[in-house]
Amino acid sequence: MKRIKATPRRFDKRMKNLVDIPEEALSDNLDDNEAALTQIFSNCADLIVRNLNLSGSIRCIAVYLDVLVDESMWSNGLLHPLMQQETVDSDNPGQLIEQLKYNLASAVKPEMVVNQKEAVQRIVSGEVVLFVESSKLALTFSIRDTLQRQLDEPSSEAVIRGPRIGFIEKIDINMALIRQRIRTPQLKIEKVKLGAATRTDIAIVYFEGKTPQTVVEEIRRRVSEIDMDSILESGYIEESISDHSYSPFPIMQTTQRPDVISAALIEGKAAVLVDGSPIALVMPITFWYGFQTVEDYYMSFIFASFLRWLRFLFAFLALTLPSVYVAITTFHSEMIPTGLALSLAAAREVVPFPAMVETLIMEITFEALREAGVRLPRPVGQTISIVGALVIGQAAVQAGIISAPIIIIVSLTGIASFLIPHPEMNQAVSMLRFPMVLCAGTFGLYGVSAAMIAILIHLSNLNSFGVPYLSPIAPLNISDLWDVLIRAPWKIMHKRQRRIRPEMEQEKK
Repeated sequence: MKRIKATPRRFDKRMKNLVDIPEEALSDNLDDNEAALTQIFSNCADLIVRNLNLSGSIRCIAVYLDVLVDESMWSNGLLHPLMQQETVDSDNPGQLIEQLKYNLASAVKPEMVVNQKEAVQRIVSGEVVLFVESSKLALTFSIRDTLQRQLDEPSSEAVIRGPRIGFIEKIDINMALIRQRIRTPQLKIEKVKLGAATRTDIAIVYFEGKTPQTVVEEIRRRVSEIDMDSILESGYIEESISDHSYSPFPIMQTTQRPDVISAALIEGKAAVLVDGSPIALVMPITFWYGFQTVEDYYMSFIFASFLRWLRFLFAFLALTLPSVYVAITTFHSEMIPTGLALSLAAAREVVPFPAMVETLIMEITFEALREAGVRLPRPVGQTISIVGALVIGQAAVQAGIISAPIIIIVSLTGIASFLIPHPEMNQAVSMLRFPMVLCAGTFGLYGVSAAMIAILIHLSNLNSFGVPYLSPIAPLNISDLWDVLIRAPWKIMHKRQRRIRPEMEQEKK
């Protein structure tokens, strides 16, 4: 499989020195363990070191970060049972540790640690670590506080018909949402920790027997090669394991919907979840995913196919309409009917800029207004963007800076881009409009044709984890077109899902 080396972002290397903790064995002296942890967590106001006397006479300390621990569970679910333990020989602390490990409730998940580094990692993960006098072993208890928000519908992937639930920032909750939909032991979830400072949980999810093993192994390899100090969002992973990180087109699908992930896994794809991010990654994908929505599979296949063709048409208009307007008005005015040509000439008579500059000014203004609408507070964002577009457009036309036809062209282009359902594909089309306009203003329709050919060549050279980006059209696979240009009935789609694994493996060979 073709592999393009990931290029993770360079971080300050001094950060690694702050998280280097010696892998020394724990001391059998309780005061030494306490002094070492106090030094490591110096200036940490949330560190709690609590002295306890268990089983009558055995001195212990419980160390934890109070902002990460559920106080109610600590008091009622752990502290009280600890104090109720049977008396053991004070000269045999190991007996107390074994007794605690096997007698405490499984809800607190008692586990043993043997070195300082592991103890520190458990503490910063929200666990309580119990050190016992005269013992080189410690016990950890998982009583993390559940810091999470309510499950709700993703705002960027709202549907009229379909589930109203999306991922949140807790990876365990997200995995549970997938498990609730795919109830089979063939659903595999592998977890690793990345980031020297953040120790972020990363989950690789795949459907054994459907997802090609070559894809799973490649994802494992690329994820294991990531060397960063921090992983705060799934975008870090996406850029690091992408085949073509310099391409404007998305190589992986991003989604917040468990039903989208479940459908992708059943089709033979894999997913990556990141703790702290509600955005999951799906791979491999093709170019055509950018024009499909999950709602296509919840409605009539006739209407879904019609909507797909509508998206293809308007995506093409969003990419080419401004450049074609510039090319025709600048170099090929003989192609315009006489009445329309006179109308355009009259509208542009007072405009001091050429068509290319005029179009670039309006396109940049439109993108700025759209970005402002996203970044502003939600109650005023849409109002500001709409009112701003109306006021600026009308004032520019009246002042003779911009012609009325270009307002219509840019508005139609913006509406067309909104029909592209996936933000990443929308961004790619929006960004490519600018070089298209430059080519049109320089070489006319020949420049537009050359730019389109360059984009097609680029798309044909892309692949996503070994799968050609334009498949199944290039290379052509007629039997797999039922879910590309149209959405076929479920009787045919069901058969396609059973065939997808060997076809994908054949593509990789």
